[in-house]
Amino acid sequence: MHASRTRRHRMLLTAGTSLAVVGLLAACTPGSTDTSVEPTTASLEGNAESGETVVIGFSGPAADHGWLGAINSAAIAEAEKYPDIDLRVAEGTNDANLQISQVEGFINDGVDAIVLLPTDGAALTEVAIQAMEAGIPVVNVDREFSSTFAARTTILGDNYGMGVSAGTYICEEVGDNPDAVVAEIAGIDSLPLTQDRSRGFADALDDCGLSVSNRVAADFTVQGGEAAASQLLSAAPQIDALWNHDDDQGVGVLAAIDAAGRDEFVMVGGAGSANAMREIEAGDGVLQATVIYPSTQAADGIRLARLLVQEKAMSDLVEVEVPSRIVLNAPVVTSENVDKYLPSAFES
Repeated sequence: MHASRTRRHRMLLTAGTSLAVVGLLAACTPGSTDTSVEPTTASLEGNAESGETVVIGFSGPAADHGWLGAINSAAIAEAEKYPDIDLRVAEGTNDANLQISQVEGFINDGVDAIVLLPTDGAALTEVAIQAMEAGIPVVNVDREFSSTFAARTTILGDNYGMGVSAGTYICEEVGDNPDAVVAEIAGIDSLPLTQDRSRGFADALDDCGLSVSNRVAADFTVQGGEAAASQLLSAAPQIDALWNHDDDQGVGVLAAIDAAGRDEFVMVGGAGSANAMREIEAGDGVLQATVIYPSTQAADGIRLARLLVQEKAMSDLVEVEVPSRIVLNAPVVTSENVDKYLPSAFES
């Protein structure tokens, strides 16, 4: 049975509004110095306990490369862990209009929550607002909407942090050479996520007195990565360090590097694919590190949607509400810690 509309409206908070902290709810007698916090109902056991069935609509872009495939499969696998989740999965698409119609279908079906990784955040904003106004909490994944009113909670990878992590690692490797040639192979330049990654990279390099000397953009595909890398290698006869934003396109980047016979630089990848980590583990090529961009974001979104509808909170927080915004970490994977990350990595 679906959660009632009345409960949905009661549950939804205006996006962007500060959430109440449980400390305000602590019972204190006049003049008392007791500032202890009343325990919340959130607990690991309580959150895992089965509750009222939650119908969740999930829509994301087409799984046209490894990371997006992992996003979808992880979300489905997470839903299967909970007998009280009824997951409705729309076919992945890169057509914003089709995705809008999918969300409209979820609204008409009266689902309890929607987890949405938009193919274009701005284009999906209006229909997400419609869902919120209908009392259906929306969990925005990875690509942000252009209005805070479009989602109850947003879960993101740290694109700016990816750039900072990559730039910091390169500073550690070649920062003692003020003339080091640093190159960058970006993803799709029109996407805000790519712009954020490049901005973080430039900021981190600036801290050690370096800057990007040669930059090209690809498209997150193997073919695009190979073409962009070939162009870059032809334009830059000497490179000291290279950051490639995406390990899926990195398959093509590495093919171009091998074809050119280049091995004079250290390379850092992005996203954290299993094949990239195996290259790092082998230690016999230019790829020495990669920066994680979690493929668990939609799976986390499924969990959050369930908590929202069942009016639960996150068990490791004192806060009695699910946060309005969560940004995941962007750690660097090297030969020293690859064993920690390889088991959960996605295949390109």
